[in-house]
Amino acid sequence: MIEFALALVLFGLGPVLLAEALLARYELFAYTAGWRRPTSDLPARMPYARGAEPDRPPDAYLVYLDGIGKRRFRDTRDGGRLVKVLIESAPELRVLGQVLPYSPLNDPLADRPVWNWIRRRFGLLLFLHNVMQIFIAADHRYRPHYNRAVGSQIAAQLRLAGYEPDCGIPVVLLSYSGGAQLATGAVEGLWSELRCPVRVITLGGFHNGANDLTHCEHLDQLTSGADWIERLGSRIFPQRWPFWRGSGWNRAVRDGKVTVHLLDPATHVGPLSYISPEARLPDGRSHLDRTAGTVIEVIRARTARSLPWNGE
Repeated sequence: MIEFALALVLFGLGPVLLAEALLARYELFAYTAGWRRPTSDLPARMPYARGAEPDRPPDAYLVYLDGIGKRRFRDTRDGGRLVKVLIESAPELRVLGQVLPYSPLNDPLADRPVWNWIRRRFGLLLFLHNVMQIFIAADHRYRPHYNRAVGSQIAAQLRLAGYEPDCGIPVVLLSYSGGAQLATGAVEGLWSELRCPVRVITLGGFHNGANDLTHCEHLDQLTSGADWIERLGSRIFPQRWPFWRGSGWNRAVRDGKVTVHLLDPATHVGPLSYISPEARLPDGRSHLDRTAGTVIEVIRARTARSLPWNGE
């Protein structure tokens, strides 16, 4: 009976997963072929960045790349709480939280008429779509095109937020879960378009380790022993295995570019997640406060230690 039920589930999901894989690829093909161009427009009254004002150069620009729940400019898995705490606690940062890393065309998934209909009936498909985008971004056949698309999207949003190429102000890519695949992939594009110092912070990062991190100044890995999803990524992708010495990830580790910060006992999702405002530590802080505090501490420490930027 169990075998029959499993076969039934697989039979039902098989066509759905195939359809999702084809749909997810279509957007990348449309971008690569030039059939459609990415848009930089945001909803009315939505700023391109929040935090430090444009008339005061910020210490860093922080770009938040959310996990697979990201479907429109405004939504995040935590209702925007992490970004809000970062803005309130670090006024020296300019923060961009609207980037859509799961759309090469910067097109909100939830705002498309067909997907609105699907969301009301089969909400799981919205998550499957973004999951498929992660694996497309990790696939060696599509990875260069996807990386270029996301890197260009972030660069465009940064320019609109006031970033001047060659200004030397660091750009920090803070990524949650699958956003790590897209953040590590965007490094080269950002560096080539803006000639800026790029740093990456992964939070429960799920990525394949293949992206080139040569022009990433440093990668801070925020993780937890209770985060089985991040551990899964480190096990299913060979480029994350130590013996794959030529992968971008392992080269960065050997070069001393990767620093691990443990946030035990946080989990990837759920009531004990990294961004839970309810879960408490022995010192009374919430998981959300500790995570935001660690991100700010890392950014401030690396900014303080940085040498003057010469664009090389």
